[in-house]
Amino acid sequence: MKKSRIRVLVAKPGLDGHDRGAKVIARALRDAGMEVIYTGLRQTPEQIIEAAIQEDVNVIGLSILSGAHMYIFPKIIKMLEERKMTDIMVIAGGIIPIEDISELKKMGIKEIFTPGTDTKKIVKFIKTNVAVA
Repeated sequence: MKKSRIRVLVAKPGLDGHDRGAKVIARALRDAGMEVIYTGLRQTPEQIIEAAIQEDVNVIGLSILSGAHMYIFPKIIKMLEERKMTDIMVIAGGIIPIEDISELKKMGIKEIFTPGTDTKKIVKFIKTNVAVA
């Protein structure tokens, strides 16, 4: 029987037009054996949730540089809760001020990775916190 792979949706919410970091992370996750779905730029929370449903993902990775994280991330978490999809782990990265990190974690973001984080650390975090059959 073939072992299932971790499925990760990498999403760029909001009006942010810079995705080099998201693509680097997507490639690192893929190279670590995960299945990665990249949504592309300028995704709404609704589009992200719909893609997560369609792709049956274990993880949603949000990448943001625009400063709208305190507006967009809670909306995504709320939509997951409303759809009873809280088994999907949500992580985030990008330009997120230190003072916002604890509040985002209280809302349900499992981990925040700031610029310069080694991709091996992100891979290890996901593999440690996501179980697949």
